[in-house]
Amino acid sequence: MSEQEGSADQRKAVRVSIFGEDYLIRSEMGQAYTERCARYVDSAIQEAHVRGHVSEPHKAAILAAMQITDRLFRAEAEKEELETAVGERLSDLSRRIEMTLSDKA
Repeated sequence: MSEQEGSADQRKAVRVSIFGEDYLIRSEMGQAYTERCARYVDSAIQEAHVRGHVSEPHKAAILAAMQITDRLFRAEAEKEELETAVGERLSDLSRRIEMTLSDKA
């Protein structure tokens, strides 16, 4: 049995509703997480539908996907900024510790 076949056995079917349509999603992430993801997507599509005054479901889905992608990219940029700031602070602290220890030696 291949690794892909083994992972397929781990997936469970979860029924979700997104923008009035029912979907059967197979996921390894579990029912609660899959439902949470579906609620998030549904909310984004509903928001795009209302705010964008879009009646076609596929256009609302595309706008929602763009908004979700924007949020993802912004979160990734913020994460990178935080990692850089933490790295700089750790380097500074390490330098200070080394200076303090060398002064005492």
